[in-house]
Amino acid sequence: QVHLVESGGGLVQPGGSLRLSCAASGSIFSIFVMGWYRQAPGKQRELVAAISSGGTTNYADSVKGRFTISRDNAKNAVYLQMNSLKPEDTAVYYCKFTPYLPTGDYWGQGTQVTVSL
Repeated sequence: QVHLVESGGGLVQPGGSLRLSCAASGSIFSIFVMGWYRQAPGKQRELVAAISSGGTTNYADSVKGRFTISRDNAKNAVYLQMNSLKPEDTAVYYCKFTPYLPTGDYWGQGTQVTVSL
């Protein structure tokens, strides 16, 4: 059974930085796309950033220039470096893995990020 384990969330002041990590435990096939999503209270879950196995990245407009996604294929892990954080970045952040095989996506349990004074 596959589990995605996230870490790195917490409370940070505006302008600060956090680094989120997500790693898969258990047997998992090659991952095509790894991504980070977030959901703020009362809002729909939205894509923050994604990275393909070849390294192509995609970012939400609201985080471009501030967040950087990276992955370690050997470790089946994905990271999100978040700089210049704003209060509107406050949300629960989830990682998602999409395998090459059509076996369905894997989701992490979520990690809370709070940006506040």
